[in-house]
Amino acid sequence: MKALGLCSGGLDSILSALVLRDQGIEVQWVTFETPFFSSAKAREAAAMTGVPLRVEGITGVYLKMLRNPKLGYGRYMNPCPDCHALMFRLAGEMLAEEGASFLFSGEVAGQRPMSQNKNALRYVEKNSGYDGLIVRPLSGKILPPTVPEKEGWINRDLLLDFSGRGRKPQMALAEHYGITSYPNPAGGCLLTDEGFSRRLKDLFAHAEETPERDLMLLSHGRHYRLDARTKAVAGRDKKDNEAILALHDPSRDILLTLEGIPGPKVLIPGGGTAEAVALGARLCAAHGRARDRAVRVRVEGAGTRTVVEAYGVMDAELEGKRM
Repeated sequence: MKALGLCSGGLDSILSALVLRDQGIEVQWVTFETPFFSSAKAREAAAMTGVPLRVEGITGVYLKMLRNPKLGYGRYMNPCPDCHALMFRLAGEMLAEEGASFLFSGEVAGQRPMSQNKNALRYVEKNSGYDGLIVRPLSGKILPPTVPEKEGWINRDLLLDFSGRGRKPQMALAEHYGITSYPNPAGGCLLTDEGFSRRLKDLFAHAEETPERDLMLLSHGRHYRLDARTKAVAGRDKKDNEAILALHDPSRDILLTLEGIPGPKVLIPGGGTAEAVALGARLCAAHGRARDRAVRVRVEGAGTRTVVEAYGVMDAELEGKRM
């Protein structure tokens, strides 16, 4: 018997696979990647435990769900129940290919009040298309029996009864398995971050199409809405500048750089009007600490290559533009 599990790389994911493996079940993981979450922790978990891992990029199908989740969003732009249902649906479509009979995850009943209460877990099952085939080994004893339990594929008595937000049972089980290094349960998804969510909401409001590059830019620099069609991204430090340069498309974007003095890279994705570029140049000057004197700003990209003089934009002029 083989089971295919969702893996975030967190302790709960790890323990759920080990609990099933103790029953003689062959376990495999799948993890998904988008600009909102990566596979890094899942890869580390696979290396540590020896559980095989499949990594799949799902940005296109994920965006369709994210723009209009059935249950809406959580506190920010996180559509957790619909996200989980989508991931189980995609994993379920891999069952035959991977030779697996059912799905599993590390979800714990009641651990997250909004997305892991029993109603939410039931919603995920019903909307995944694999109702009855999703096992949560850490809370199996307090959840309704699944098909694998009813059919005798797994032993329900060997599942666990974890519930609530406390982590002591998981930590004790980790010690039992000799697991001493694992990530904390918080973080990992940018859709739960207030600042990132604000930028994403603005992008959705102003663009029908959202290329993956534009989504990746949301994680870097300071963002400004220059007009309804144009935004600017200003690097805050060397790391931001390097990320912006790596995501820069010279054929479409305008890149602004101070001449002769250190300062930020300012990117205008997709270019913009002369007025927008002029404001972007002033942003570049302001972040280069040149508000009281004119500086030279190099403007290049999207068929343009020139140098302009600009004074730094003042705080009052940025009212309502900073994201």
